[in-house]
Formats: sequence, structure tokens, C-alpha cells
Amino acid sequence: MNDGFLSAGTGAVPVLKLGDVLLVTLPGDLHDGLAQQLQQDIGEAITRHRVGGVVIDISGVEIVDSFRGRVLAEIAAGARLLAARTVVAGMRPAVALTLVELGLTLPGLRTALSAEAAIELLGGPGVVRPAGRRREDG
Repeated sequence: MNDGFLSAGTGAVPVLKLGDVLLVTLPGDLHDGLAQQLQQDIGEAITRHRVGGVVIDISGVEIVDSFRGRVLAEIAAGARLLAARTVVAGMRPAVALTLVELGLTLPGLRTALSAEAAIELLGGPGVVRPAGRRREDG
């Protein structure tokens, strides 16, 4: 298994590969430039490592606005076009309420209470790859 830190691009947000899943922890101070770099890094990591899922951990995000909501939606849409599913993990109740108040229900985006639950939701290390094959651990 080739898991670990991926230095995809020059972004300040680490992208970790865990089996066939990328784990990204969104910082609370996400700004325009970093968001664009993160979207590019995730897309490149999906295609380079042929992962089937992306977990975006937002447990450190206390406040969400329309910009951050749009970034989540765009990351998920880009991943979906690259045949990877996205799960947002660790959403705080106040963040969920704010997203609803902003009208950002993020259709097609799955959520989980923790990063661990998100990885389980994606099938863990045996996530179906874009080519439709299951990775064999052993």
C-alpha cells in the first residue's frame, strides 16, 4: 500500500492518501488563492493516484460563508467528473445551519460526522477505482 502525504502542487493544505481515498483537512482561514490551489491539487492527486474517494475534513472550520460553501461544491463536482466520490466530514451544527440559511444545500455531496466515518462510507481501502476494479489488499 502506498499511503502517506502527497506533496501535490505548492498548496499549504496537506493531501494524504489512505488506500484509495484522499484525506484533505480544510483550514479555517481558507482564502481565494489557497482554494484554487487546493482544487487543482486534489484534481491532480485523484488522477495521478487513481483514487476512488475524497474526504474533506472541515472539523476545524468554525465559520462558513458562501465562498467556502462554493469551494466544497466545486471540489466535489470536480472529483465527480474524475470518477471519485466526495464526503465532507466533521461539519459542526452551526456550519450546517449556516449553509442551509445561505441556500447552499450542496446536492450530491455526502456528509459524515468524522473522517473515520467518511472513509468507512467510501468503503475504506477497498474503494472501487475509476476503472471499476477493486484494489486488493495483501
